Amino acid sequence: MATETSSAEGTDSTAEIRARAVVPYLPGLDGLRAVAVVAVIFYHANHAWLQGGFLGVEVFFVISGYLITLLLVAESTRTGRISLRDFWLRRARRLLPALWTLLVGVTTYVAFFRRSELGTLRGDVVAGFTYVTNWFQVHTGSSYFSSFAYAPLRHLWSLAVEEQFYLLWPLLMLVVMRVGRRRLPLVGLLFFLASVGIAVMCAIVYRSGPIVDATETPGQYVSFLGRDVSRIDFAYLSTITRMGGLFIGAALGLWWRPWSVARAAIARRGAALDFVGLVGLAALGVMMWRFRNVVSGTEDGAQGYDLLYRGGFFLVGLASIAVIAAVTHPTAVLGRAVLGNRLLVWIGQRSYGLYLYHWAIFQFSRKLAGNALTWPQFVGLMAITLVLTELSYRFIETPVRKGKFSLWLRSWRGAETPERRRHRVRMVVVGTVVATFPVFAVVNLSTAKLRLDDISQSLVDAEQSTTDLMTPTTLAPAPTDSTATTVAAAPIAPTTTAVAKFDVLAIGDSVMLGAAPEMSKYGITVDAKKSRPFRAALEIVNYVKSIGALGDEVVIHLGTNSATTPETMNAIFAALADVDRVVVLTDAVPGHNWEEGNNSLIRALPDTFPNVTVLDWKLLVDPNPDWVYDDGTHLRPKGQIAYTEAIMKALGRPLVPVPTTSTTIGD
Repeated sequence: MATETSSAEGTDSTAEIRARAVVPYLPGLDGLRAVAVVAVIFYHANHAWLQGGFLGVEVFFVISGYLITLLLVAESTRTGRISLRDFWLRRARRLLPALWTLLVGVTTYVAFFRRSELGTLRGDVVAGFTYVTNWFQVHTGSSYFSSFAYAPLRHLWSLAVEEQFYLLWPLLMLVVMRVGRRRLPLVGLLFFLASVGIAVMCAIVYRSGPIVDATETPGQYVSFLGRDVSRIDFAYLSTITRMGGLFIGAALGLWWRPWSVARAAIARRGAALDFVGLVGLAALGVMMWRFRNVVSGTEDGAQGYDLLYRGGFFLVGLASIAVIAAVTHPTAVLGRAVLGNRLLVWIGQRSYGLYLYHWAIFQFSRKLAGNALTWPQFVGLMAITLVLTELSYRFIETPVRKGKFSLWLRSWRGAETPERRRHRVRMVVVGTVVATFPVFAVVNLSTAKLRLDDISQSLVDAEQSTTDLMTPTTLAPAPTDSTATTVAAAPIAPTTTAVAKFDVLAIGDSVMLGAAPEMSKYGITVDAKKSRPFRAALEIVNYVKSIGALGDEVVIHLGTNSATTPETMNAIFAALADVDRVVVLTDAVPGHNWEEGNNSLIRALPDTFPNVTVLDWKLLVDPNPDWVYDDGTHLRPKGQIAYTEAIMKALGRPLVPVPTTSTTIGD
């Protein structure tokens, strides 16, 4: 490609080359944008519909790298210079109006309907306004993958990456065009190698294995600006690790310039480029369909998708440039008849607005990020998104981009006439109404109190009512007072010293954690943690048995975060075969595909283990949505009481609080 293009240009005069250095409208690129944004929207609506739909963002990065580089090369070739002012002004006119509309709109909505979330939203709004959302999320630990956060601006991380690129890239290209104008193919090779290097660096930053927190899985965290940040968040969100797509697109922009391709021998090979483009499009489709979610619950806990961070993004980049090369080829059909059809072009031209508005509208409806949409919900919300996007495109984005807004402002000037006075009055009224919303948003944001979301706060408050059985502390000998029946903590290594048995031991994840204060009132020892996989129960049970602290009754509620297997279930409950009664709760995790599988395994346990009693929490909670928060899983105060009462009933115990007793931790 580079050789043919360069030789074609070498036979023409400088004046001819400058005259041809114009980037034409390329409808196929809008079609590819449409494919990318539709994939992202489906993924955001329901991960089960298209688990790799998030790869659409990487396609956007590649398109941006290609087109921005191409525009800068064309300007420099045509005029002999790159106007940084004009470039940044064009970007501002293209991007800022819709973004500011979103920020003001979201803040206004939250101020009226989710006021308790305003304090948390403030950081997101400031980060979005300044285009540093990706770094804000990395540094604060407000993980992109948190499923029960109310985060209507979470998706702005990708716009931050692109805007940081727009800020720095013209400076780099200014140097490239001054120093290496005749060596653009070589510079393109360097950009391509930079993309390879970024892929390698991403693989080095990433770590396989379970992800819990910086204490339990320290290898999954790195120090960044004085804080422990998640490696997977850094790998997915940081500008450094996500520049690979932008670089590979930029490399193509130097190799594949339409005004040069049109005069090279390859211009007659449209069929070959169609084949290349179709292969690339098929590869994108397969990866979007087959790649798993960025972070998934597994038997061992939450884990990243290894392939994604070990070359997956680079593969998406390669497939994307194959499609871009085809749709920008002068005689290939893919860009004109396939991706260049009217529907895809219409969607692609509005892809920026669709990306901006859809996520916020989804969040307004489903409340929490992890709640999957149903098809009827999706259709209704997309109708709203399309209307809002079209209004924004016609009456906000396009007028500003084409300078009509500036003309409207200048219409204030002119000779004083009755019509001019009426026009100015209309301008003042419109300006006042429009300004009311930003002022309202700023005032409310600046005065809002910062607080955790309801689910996180409830779990933080509950942690003091739990016992971490696997901490490296040592149990005291069994107390001589026969009334002391509970144990405060347990060591990791077995001890030969006699210890008190647990009266009732409860092992769970974040659902049980929320109810821990209520359960502890009745003498239940609760070991519950966020993000705990089912397999963790086996280690706890075996340890408690080894120190002789396992009592006659055990409660287990796990499976909120991931699926389990028959082998794991059998191992856990075989270890509990000598316990008189084991109560196991079914899972209520609507929208997650492992719910039904886990519950089928749980409901079948009594057939193999007669000492198991199944408490079907799923059937209890479904008719009582007021027991749980908006995710349909974690417990509100009313649900914590109902949850505890159901467990006590399954144990056959009266609802009578027990006196608080304590043991002494010693050597």
